[in-house]
Amino acid sequence: MDNSGKEKEAIQLMADADKKVKSSGSFLGGMFGGGHHKVEEACEMYCRAANMFKMAKNWSGAGSAFCKAARLHMQLQNKHDCATSFIDAGNAYKKSDPNEAIKCLNAAIDIYTDMGRFTIAAKHHISIAEIYESELVDIEKAIAHYEQAADYYKGEESNSSANKCLLKVGAYCAQLEQYQKAIEIYEQVGANTMDNPLLKYSAKEYFFKAALCHFIVDELNAKIAVEKYEEMFPAFSDSRECKLLKKLLEAHEEQNSEAFTEAVKEFDSISRLDQWHTTLLLRIKKTIQGDEGDLK
Repeated sequence: MDNSGKEKEAIQLMADADKKVKSSGSFLGGMFGGGHHKVEEACEMYCRAANMFKMAKNWSGAGSAFCKAARLHMQLQNKHDCATSFIDAGNAYKKSDPNEAIKCLNAAIDIYTDMGRFTIAAKHHISIAEIYESELVDIEKAIAHYEQAADYYKGEESNSSANKCLLKVGAYCAQLEQYQKAIEIYEQVGANTMDNPLLKYSAKEYFFKAALCHFIVDELNAKIAVEKYEEMFPAFSDSRECKLLKKLLEAHEEQNSEAFTEAVKEFDSISRLDQWHTTLLLRIKKTIQGDEGDLK
C-alpha cells in the first residue's frame, strides 16, 4: 500500500497546526478568547500528523510531531498526556535517531518521577539502557540506567524487576573487569532469591557467577566464597556448578591447565556455557602458568 500521500497530508496538517498555535497567541486571539481551545486543536492535529508520518514510515517526522504535541500538552498543564506524547516521540525516534529517542524518553521520565509514577519511570530507564546497549554501544551509560531502574523498582517493592536490572549490571560489570561490584550484585540477588521457593534454583547460578568473579581476582577468595555460599545455601553444595568450581580450584592450585579444560568440557557437555561464562573461565585459565589461553 502506497502511503506517500499520507506524508504530504501530514506536512500540510503540521503547517495548519503551526498557524493555529501562532494565532492562539495573537492579540486578537487573546481578545476574543479561544486561545486555549486553539492550542487543544493544534495538539490533536500534531498527533494526527505524527500517525500519518508513521504510516509513511517517516520516523523523524513522527517524532518531531509528537514532540510538538508534548510541548503543547505541557502548556495546557496536561502532564500525563505530555509524558505519553514524549514516549510516542521516543518510540518513533528509536527507528531513526537514538539520541533524540533518549532525550524524549528522559523528558517523559522527568514528568513521571514528578508525578510519583516510579514504576513507569523505571520501565523507560530500561528502554534507554537498551538503546545504549544495542544502538549506541555505550555500556557505562546502559549500566547507569539499569541501576536507576533497579532503584526505582526497589522503592516500589518490585523486587523481581529490580533483580532483573541488577543482573544486567552485574553481567556488564564483570565484562568490564569491575569484579567487586559484580560480586556484590550476584551475592545480593542470590541471597534475595534463595529463600523464595519459586526462584531458589536460580540462586545457585548467581553464586556460581559471583565465585567466578572472585576466582579471577584471587584463588583463595574464591575458595572462601564457595564455602560461604555452601553455608548460606546448602543446596549449592550438590549443584553441578559447585562441583565444577571445586574441580577448577583444584586444577588451578596444581597449575594443571589440562585438568581445568577437562572439567569445563565435562560441565559444558551437559549444561551449555554461554559467552559470558566462557569469557570469565578463559580469564581464569590464563592465570595458570604456561597456559595457551583457550578451552579446547
